Amino acid sequence: MQAAKFLHMQHIYRIFDLPYQSQIVPLAAILADIGDAGEHDANRAKLVRWYWNGVFGELYGSAVETRIARDFMEVPGWLAGGAEPSTVSETLFRTDRLKTMRMRLSAAYKGINALLMKEGAQDFRSGQKFDHTVFFGENVDIHHIFPQDWCKTHGIKPKVYDSIINKTPLSFRTNRIIGGVAPSEYLAKLEKGSDKTPPIERGRLDGFLASHLVDPALLRADGFDAFMADRQKRLLALIEQATGKAAYTGAVPEEGEDVEQDPDTVEAEKTIAA
Repeated sequence: MQAAKFLHMQHIYRIFDLPYQSQIVPLAAILADIGDAGEHDANRAKLVRWYWNGVFGELYGSAVETRIARDFMEVPGWLAGGAEPSTVSETLFRTDRLKTMRMRLSAAYKGINALLMKEGAQDFRSGQKFDHTVFFGENVDIHHIFPQDWCKTHGIKPKVYDSIINKTPLSFRTNRIIGGVAPSEYLAKLEKGSDKTPPIERGRLDGFLASHLVDPALLRADGFDAFMADRQKRLLALIEQATGKAAYTGAVPEEGEDVEQDPDTVEAEKTIAA
């Protein structure tokens, strides 16, 4: 129950959106072990940092038994003033990884979606933040910012426009309004309103966009390339805030990783094998 409460605080509400089911095991064991100490703000902040390092380090995708054992031994000691657990010290998130997150099987893909909601992302149409009531009532999911149809028409490849950089949490109704047109068109539609939706003042709508780490000017200009570069930087800053560590900007792959192999494909193969 405490682990579920912790996950809800991170805006993870469904198994479908859970980065790693295996990470619940050490989370629940650690919370049971430390008891009331888990309610202290400083300890909770460390647990949150440990959790997101596990997600964005993508450390619970293989050899989970060893990882679980290490975390159960190391995290309580860290909370008591000891050394950082290996899950925190070993995490390395590369800046170019964002470009290759295209599938829900990626733990980090799901993690960014949850972080955006946690940081106060507001629905483009309603302006509501995605607490658990809104999340389930409005059928919130991950949707494209530059619609697929528009991207295809402009010759943009799926491996580019399907990246998490071009996606964000939105309600089902809002996504229907967005449709497949250019961002400048659907933003104008949202501002004008309709019989079923009231008009939105331009400044307020810009605020909704900014809450998703989107530059409104770039979106209104339909500047796909500039938008992708700008939002990648903003998402990296969000990840660095969550993990407490700077992203790695080098081009050298992590040990054991094939340079030509898509990390999400690797994750999919692991899931199928399991």
